[in-house]
Amino acid sequence: MASEGAPTPAAERIRVVGKWAGALEVDLGSWTVSMLRAEVARRVGDGVEPECVGLIFGGRVLKDDPPASLREAGLKANAKVLSSLTSPDRAKEIDAQAAKAKAEEEHAAKLVRLWEAAKALSQRHTDGSYLAEEDYNLDLEDQSGQKVMFGSVDDKKALTMALMLHQKAKTQMKKGMYKEALDVLIMAEEAFSLCDPKLIEKVDNVPMLQLDIVWCYFVLRDVSCLEVAGARLEKARLGFERSHGKDSTRFRILQAGRQADLAIYVRLELLEGVVAYHNGHVEKARESLTSAHAKYLQLQVPDEAISMLMDMGYEARSAKRALKMTGYDIQSSVELLCEEREKKLRRREEDRVRQREILKQMAYGKTPMNKAVDMQKLKGLTAIGFEKYLAAEALRINENDADKALDLLTNPEQNCILQSKIQARRSRASCGFGAGSSRSRAAVARAAPAINNSQTLDNAPPHAADGGAPPHAADGDAPPMNNEEIANQDEIMIGEVAVDDEDEDANSHPVPARDASMESELANELKGDALDDYDIDVSNEGQAIAEYLSLLEAAPSSS
Repeated sequence: MASEGAPTPAAERIRVVGKWAGALEVDLGSWTVSMLRAEVARRVGDGVEPECVGLIFGGRVLKDDPPASLREAGLKANAKVLSSLTSPDRAKEIDAQAAKAKAEEEHAAKLVRLWEAAKALSQRHTDGSYLAEEDYNLDLEDQSGQKVMFGSVDDKKALTMALMLHQKAKTQMKKGMYKEALDVLIMAEEAFSLCDPKLIEKVDNVPMLQLDIVWCYFVLRDVSCLEVAGARLEKARLGFERSHGKDSTRFRILQAGRQADLAIYVRLELLEGVVAYHNGHVEKARESLTSAHAKYLQLQVPDEAISMLMDMGYEARSAKRALKMTGYDIQSSVELLCEEREKKLRRREEDRVRQREILKQMAYGKTPMNKAVDMQKLKGLTAIGFEKYLAAEALRINENDADKALDLLTNPEQNCILQSKIQARRSRASCGFGAGSSRSRAAVARAAPAINNSQTLDNAPPHAADGGAPPHAADGDAPPMNNEEIANQDEIMIGEVAVDDEDEDANSHPVPARDASMESELANELKGDALDDYDIDVSNEGQAIAEYLSLLEAAPSSS
């Protein structure tokens, strides 16, 4: 009951027609759709459940999710609502369809976010406009750890984007999310298509992508994709032959005789056999599956060999991988493990060097278009005698155009104006040292990125694997660095000047909005392990090979 003196909400009348007809007094502001549904069910009687009541108003179905008042749902006084009844099974079917539609909508929205995040990351880390709050940088390397040089900035952006999306899909596959992974793989394929074909035709990233797509078809039991699966497998095999050589001869030479690619061919030949079997080519299926089975047996590592390497101090997973890739040869496995350890140590040291370089770069601030100062062009200007802080500022305000920066520096009048401008800001910073200087140094300190070693390939060796994790995900964190070790006084001062200039430029060229969570998700999944793509657990492949070989035993021996 309402307390004395409290106003009673005004009731408004709505008309219900259909399975139950009548007038209802409701409070449009407090009644929800679910309350109206329950009331209609009560009026119908016969034990009708509210979820079996359908309500339609103004040509649309009234839904309970999200909960909303009748007024928010569009109802007004004297509104007419059509009621209908469905069977419990039909009601559940409708709910299931609604849930499925909602899930598909959310999945589509996430795919858009994923594409945009990969695009933004590749853009920033290609043109040097990465942000101070990012604790990583994306580089492309070949398997020997050498940076890959690109003739086109667009190629680097497209390849970086494709590698990130492919790695995301592989992570989803490892989690058993094959349907979701398939959509991401298709996006990665689109990104690869933006690269110059000559750049990627000798690497095995694209054939690996084709193989992953068909593996998803197989796991999802999507028989409708048989025809396209066969075409994709043909592309994969041709791609592997281009990058690995006939019978993997080129790959073996580059890998010092190791058989790191064996698991890939187990999967490839299994899938070729499956497609051939379902297309009625029995002999071809038998040939492919028999070859896949022979390779599968070669990958069964004896427990004794793993135990021997573990006794030497190596982890079980690393030991097993090394043994599979060397044909159980203990000495070769130890050599491979030592090489991988040396690569990690070398990469870690290179990361520290790159950290120092980025700190210096960040100290010079951003251009009006939010890009970092080009350090190579800065070295070029300082090499011909210009002071570093002046050259950096000239590049910064001229969007890294070295010719314009040189014109400015060689013009006595403009050079003098630039020096006066910097000196005036230094003076202001000195007068307000407590606020201005700490603010500048804070900006520099935030810009201590660790380097992600994203690996790709130019010509050889024949594999590109994207990756590299932020320091907290790496095998050992780099120790904190003192800013005095990285930047001299000129660099600190130019940093103070640059921060002020960034404030001036922010209104005309604001930093675009970014999906930080999705970008972090993408970056944190990168590994920088050149052999990771070849380290496939072929247990599922072994079961599938046995299953299809048993089916072939009962099949006639005709193709």
